Amino acid sequence: MAQATRPQRGFTFIELMMTLALLGVLATVAMPLAQLMHQRRQEQALAEALREIRQAIDAYRRAADQGRIAIKAGDSGFPPSLEALVEGVPDQRSAARQNLYFLRRLPRDPLAADPTVAPAETWARRSSESPPDAPREGRDVFDVMSRATGTGLNGIPYREW
Repeated sequence: MAQATRPQRGFTFIELMMTLALLGVLATVAMPLAQLMHQRRQEQALAEALREIRQAIDAYRRAADQGRIAIKAGDSGFPPSLEALVEGVPDQRSAARQNLYFLRRLPRDPLAADPTVAPAETWARRSSESPPDAPREGRDVFDVMSRATGTGLNGIPYREW
């Protein structure tokens, strides 16, 4: 009488190797995709921070043009520093000289390498006295840009955003 053979359970060595090879291929595809998503998130944060600071600089200038901020002769009407947007300036139209605030907090450059540096120092600044093709710091803050040296996914260097 022949013994009945039972079906074997489990996976063969070849099936396990094929599964591992497939997982390896998926992992090599997923890593660059994860890096791309991380870079895209950082670039979105950079664009939002630049927009927020530039809107605050413009609001400061509008307030200066409206006579709400005291301007000395020869001043441009732009903020003297990024910190002035957060610290506030006295409202000349307010009887109590309450401060005008333009930012709750100054955002950091999300591409800045050193997290111990103050947020204001993570940004390169352009004075109203400097030309757009050769930005440099000066007596006021006309614009801000990232200090990052790389290029965005859109092909534009971060300093030109």
